[in-house]
Amino acid sequence: MRAADWCLSAAGAALVMATSSDTEHPARNVADGSSDTFWTTTGMFPQEFIIGFPKRVTISKVGIQCYLVRSLRIERSVSKDPVDFKECVEKDLQHTEGQLQMEEFPLPDFQATYLRFIIKSAFDHFVSVHRVMAEGTAEDT
Repeated sequence: MRAADWCLSAAGAALVMATSSDTEHPARNVADGSSDTFWTTTGMFPQEFIIGFPKRVTISKVGIQCYLVRSLRIERSVSKDPVDFKECVEKDLQHTEGQLQMEEFPLPDFQATYLRFIIKSAFDHFVSVHRVMAEGTAEDT
């Protein structure tokens, strides 16, 4: 088993839900592996999106590249469907004027089939999420 980034669409991840939609900056951009593309919210908080993995994976670290996010909560689910989420981490982020916020959350090895990212509040009316990462392994099946 080799550690991989399970939030990449190339690894089979799928964006299954997002609370806001912008045709120029769709939510699927968070899983394309690029910091140059992004999802933008449409005001009002909280905002959230859910990423589904192709199978149950064991996650050791979660990361996010974003801009203007004040408070973030990450939850996980091991259900077959995106339900029954449990909180993994919640953190207030530092504002970094003119540059991306890059946060990593080392987590005890936990299993997940879905991750939900909830942006609870922001430093402005809109935020952008450029990339999310979930480093971990999956059992070979």
